[in-house]
Amino acid sequence: MRQQNVYTVSQVNHVIKLMLEDYEPFRNIYVQGEISNYKAHSSGHKYLTLKDEGGVLSAVMFRSDAARLRFRPENGMKIIARGRISCYPKYGQYQMYIANMMPDGIGALTVAFEQLKQRLYAEGLFDAERKKPIPRLPQNIAIVTSPTGAAVRDMLRILKKRYPLAAVQIYPVLVQGEGAAADIANAIAAVNRRGEADVIITGRGGGSLEDLWAFNEEVVARAIAASDIPVISAVGHEPDVTISDFVADARASTPSNAAEICVPDSAELRRFLLTAQNTLRGDMQAILSSKRMQLEALDKRRKLRTPSGYIQDKRYELGHVSSQLTAAMQGILAAKRQEFIKQAAYLDAYSPLKVLARGYSVVTKDGQVVSSSAKLRREDEIFVRFAKGGAVCKVEQVKRKV
Repeated sequence: MRQQNVYTVSQVNHVIKLMLEDYEPFRNIYVQGEISNYKAHSSGHKYLTLKDEGGVLSAVMFRSDAARLRFRPENGMKIIARGRISCYPKYGQYQMYIANMMPDGIGALTVAFEQLKQRLYAEGLFDAERKKPIPRLPQNIAIVTSPTGAAVRDMLRILKKRYPLAAVQIYPVLVQGEGAAADIANAIAAVNRRGEADVIITGRGGGSLEDLWAFNEEVVARAIAASDIPVISAVGHEPDVTISDFVADARASTPSNAAEICVPDSAELRRFLLTAQNTLRGDMQAILSSKRMQLEALDKRRKLRTPSGYIQDKRYELGHVSSQLTAAMQGILAAKRQEFIKQAAYLDAYSPLKVLARGYSVVTKDGQVVSSSAKLRREDEIFVRFAKGGAVCKVEQVKRKV
C-alpha cells in the first residue's frame, strides 16, 4: 500500500491560504453584495458578512482602510467591495479583506451626506428655534474662507460698496482637500474666542461635490452650531446645498449673496434716513404750530391778561358756594333735630320704666331676667326690681302653674 502524506490542520490551512493568495483574480477583486452582521469594533476594525441570494462571504476591513470611508456601513446596504480573498489559518476560515467599499448604485459621498444630515436633524441642529438673528448693522465681520479665491474678492467688493462702515477680518483657511474641515472649524472657534465679530461668513466658490465636501463634514457642522456669533453659510452656487447650510443661522445662495445678506445697502439707508428726517421735521412743525395756537388762545384769556380780575371772580364764586353750603348744613341739622325728637319719644313710650311705674316688676337671677318659673329652684336667690328700688328675695316654693 502506497504511503500517504499526513498533514497537520495548520499545514492544510496554510496551504489553502497560499493557494488563495496565489490566485491572481483574488488579489484585487470586486464583490457585490448586501451587508449583514455588521459590527464596528472598538479597535476601529469593521467586521461584516456579504450576502446574496445564493451564499454568504465573511469580510473584514481594518482600521487604516476604514478610516478613509466617506459613509457609515449599515446592515441591509448594498455595496461593491474591493479587496483580496485569503484565509485566516487559525480558524481555517476564508474571508475577504476589504480595502475599500462604495454603495451600489449611489455615490459614497451622497450616502455620507444623507447619513450625517439625518443624524444632525435628529439632534435638533437644524431647528429654527436655535438659529440666531443676523445683526441689522454689524460693525465687525469675520470671513472664514480661502484668502486667494474669487469668492473672498467678491465679498470684500460688495461689503465695501454696500456698507463701508463695517470692519472686515479675513480668517484664511483651506476650503478643500485633507485638513480643510478641521481648519475651518478651528477658525470659527477662534473667531468666537476673540469675541470681536458681530457675524461670521464662511464658505467658498463653486465646485464639484468633492470640492465642497469640507462643508459637509461633521466637525464643521458642530463648530457652526457651537458658535455664539451668528454664522452665514455661503458655499458654492445656488443649486449647491451642504450640511453647513442647514446648521448655519442663515444660508446664502452664493458668497456674493452672503455679503448682501450680511450688511444693509448704505444707499437705501441714506434714503431711509432722509425720509425719516423729512417726516420728523414735518411732525415737529405740526406740533409747534399746534402749541403756538394753544399759546395764542391762552394769551387771549382774561385770567392771564388780568389775574386780579380772575381772582375777584373766583372770590365771588367762593362766597356763593359758601352760602349754599351753610344753608344746606342748617337744613340738614334741622331735619336731624326733628328725627332725634321723634326717636326719643318712641323710646320713652316703650321704656321698661314706664311698665314698672304701672305696678309691674322685673325678676332677675344672676343678672339674667327670669321669664319662667321653670328657671327657678327652691332656695334660689333672686332680685325683684320695682319702679323705685328693689328687693333681694329667696325662693320658698316654685309653682309651675298659677
